[in-house]
Amino acid sequence: MSLTSTPFAIRTMMRPLFGARALLFAACLSLGAGGAQAQNNPFGDLFKPPGAVQSEQAAAAAQSESVLRIDRLENQLRTMTGQIEELQYRNQQLEQQLRRFQEDVEYRLSGGKGPRPAPPAAGVAAPMGAPGAAPVAGPPGAAPVVPGTGKRSDAFDPNEDPVAPGAPQPLGSPASASAGLARPNVPLEIGPGGSAVPPRVGASVAGSSLAGAQTAALAPGGSARELFDAGYGQIQRQDYAAAEQIFRQFLQAYPSDRLTPDAVYMLGESQFQRQSFKDAAELFLQVSTKYPNSTRAPESLLRLGQSLASLNEREAACATFGEVDRKYPRAASTVRQAVEREQKRAGC
Repeated sequence: MSLTSTPFAIRTMMRPLFGARALLFAACLSLGAGGAQAQNNPFGDLFKPPGAVQSEQAAAAAQSESVLRIDRLENQLRTMTGQIEELQYRNQQLEQQLRRFQEDVEYRLSGGKGPRPAPPAAGVAAPMGAPGAAPVAGPPGAAPVVPGTGKRSDAFDPNEDPVAPGAPQPLGSPASASAGLARPNVPLEIGPGGSAVPPRVGASVAGSSLAGAQTAALAPGGSARELFDAGYGQIQRQDYAAAEQIFRQFLQAYPSDRLTPDAVYMLGESQFQRQSFKDAAELFLQVSTKYPNSTRAPESLLRLGQSLASLNEREAACATFGEVDRKYPRAASTVRQAVEREQKRAGC
């Protein structure tokens, strides 16, 4: 080989070397890029141990389930918050309606004295309900109640014999109080079930004489029960003036007795039966506001509505009848039936 051919030969021999270097460099670049892609390649899990793959999958599933549960709890919390806000709003509306109702009744009973209550805001409906005649039950504890029926053991069912003397009759106005009776000037007698009983001949005269004797016979140290029973006896005898005297004596002697709510109610009943509707309304309002948990409270609201209706206060009467069903949904069936009758009578 000559010297002149040496450079060409060297160049010829170096070409494969340069090609190998280029291939090696390209392979390195390819390996580097492949390693970078492998880090983000989901199929890289194929080369991991099965236990590691399962642990990662379980952790991811648990995290997803926790996120879903948190979302559900947040949705439930938002729903409950909305319901609570709605109930609070409705409760405020009812409180405002009741306060306006009480202010209106007090304003009307005071004869227009004092500031006139503000009218209800637009869009707020005043409570309306069914009115009826207030049955005057017997003295508290007079007869046991049959379990499961809500009826007294000594009370008859008027539905079985609606024409019987003790069947309920419409009450609540001067005309209805004497309708169908032989002597319209004799006060209506109220039985233990709230039913109208035909007057007995000479009842008023006999009752008046007995009232004076019995009132005089009551010793100052008599028990509350004895005094109450004496007044209730006058209610049954239709001597409402004597009953008023006895029940006023009771309230002076026993202002905090357990029978006090009943005595206030009976005092109002004596006024109602003598058509002193304004005085009766004040007493019935006192029972329903001062003794709202008394057994007489539903009947007092009913009698209050009747008294207001007799005073030509139809709006206030209808609102009062509505309060019976709203505040005392478990009131006696006789009260609810009487409420419905009075509602129709007043045109509520």
